[in-house]
Amino acid sequence: MTKNLDIDGLRSIVKNYDIFYIDLWGVVHNGIALYTGAIEALEEITKAKKNYVLLTNAPRPNSSVNLFLEKMGMKKEIRAKVYSSGEASLSYLKKNFLNEKFFHLGPSRDFDLFLNFKKNKTIDIKESSYLLCTGLFEEQGEDLSYYKELLKEHINKKMICTNPDLIVDKGEKRELCAGSVALVFEKLGGQVVYFGKPFPEVYNQAINNEGKKVLSIGDNLNTDIKGANLLNYNSLIISNGVHKDEIKKEGIDLVLKKYEVVANFIQTELKW
Repeated sequence: MTKNLDIDGLRSIVKNYDIFYIDLWGVVHNGIALYTGAIEALEEITKAKKNYVLLTNAPRPNSSVNLFLEKMGMKKEIRAKVYSSGEASLSYLKKNFLNEKFFHLGPSRDFDLFLNFKKNKTIDIKESSYLLCTGLFEEQGEDLSYYKELLKEHINKKMICTNPDLIVDKGEKRELCAGSVALVFEKLGGQVVYFGKPFPEVYNQAINNEGKKVLSIGDNLNTDIKGANLLNYNSLIISNGVHKDEIKKEGIDLVLKKYEVVANFIQTELKW
């Protein structure tokens, strides 16, 4: 049964874990501002001499995520523990696609991660050996039928998806992510290699977790909680996140059953 921590807070279970994987977008900030309760929790985890990683499905290098958090006012010592899905994808790309041409699906702001591959970028999808997906094109918006038409003749190429999220809430606005484009490609019959939660590489590369007791905290059942389940970690779902309407309407037990995941704890917002 999922235990509610709204009264007892994270402090009531912190002693039971060595490492906390904490989702950034939806738990620590909403894309616009930081959540004060979550920031306090991070500070208290450090005081308790426990390790945490700010794990994010951001298709950018750690340095870019750090800059983004700095602009929102996060202290340097807190954001020093960021690890992104974009960072996790780099070693794979260097090993397998270093000198091959690729077509970039996503906004230009994401491309700072792949500057070392810039010479291999092509604007003609027909010339590419593989597809690199970081999101949706700014000029096309959220018209997924556009991507279906664009990709249907290229299902023989491998797609690298650096953000498995389907959707994200930016303030009060809901936006599609790279995972939505990758899902279109998979439904066409294409092969996708994912980097980020729920896939193991991002957890294992971020910190040495061997033999450690781990709690994964997030608001996304498809990524944060599913990743915890796949790796046999305990998990805490933040209910006032991407699934807030479902959880409010159906209750946590039915929602967890619908997504076929298990969460050990639930909290409205991350608070100490």
